[in-house]
Amino acid sequence: MNLSWELIVFLLGISAISIGCLVPAAWLPPLPNDKVLHFLAFGALALLATRLARDWAEQRYWLLGLLLAGWAIEVLQNLVPGRKFCWRDMSANAAGIAAAAFLSPLMPGH
Repeated sequence: MNLSWELIVFLLGISAISIGCLVPAAWLPPLPNDKVLHFLAFGALALLATRLARDWAEQRYWLLGLLLAGWAIEVLQNLVPGRKFCWRDMSANAAGIAAAAFLSPLMPGH
């Protein structure tokens, strides 16, 4: 099986984001604007996903999957001490995904 660099970075990124979002709040250092981090993280994953998709139809599944993954992470945060579901985080995730979807046709290799 030959893994592309995009898939490897995507898998590492989604793993790091999931872990970072699911550790107790007390374990985290003070963060800059949390919503900007959500926007950038999910936007970067979405750009990678657009490169992995073979066509627009497949791209929609990747992007919807990312949105659902963000929702699942937010739901699971209810089980983590000091964390809770946040609609503003979900909005930042969705905005990052949408921005990537609009920018992806401008990226080289698309």
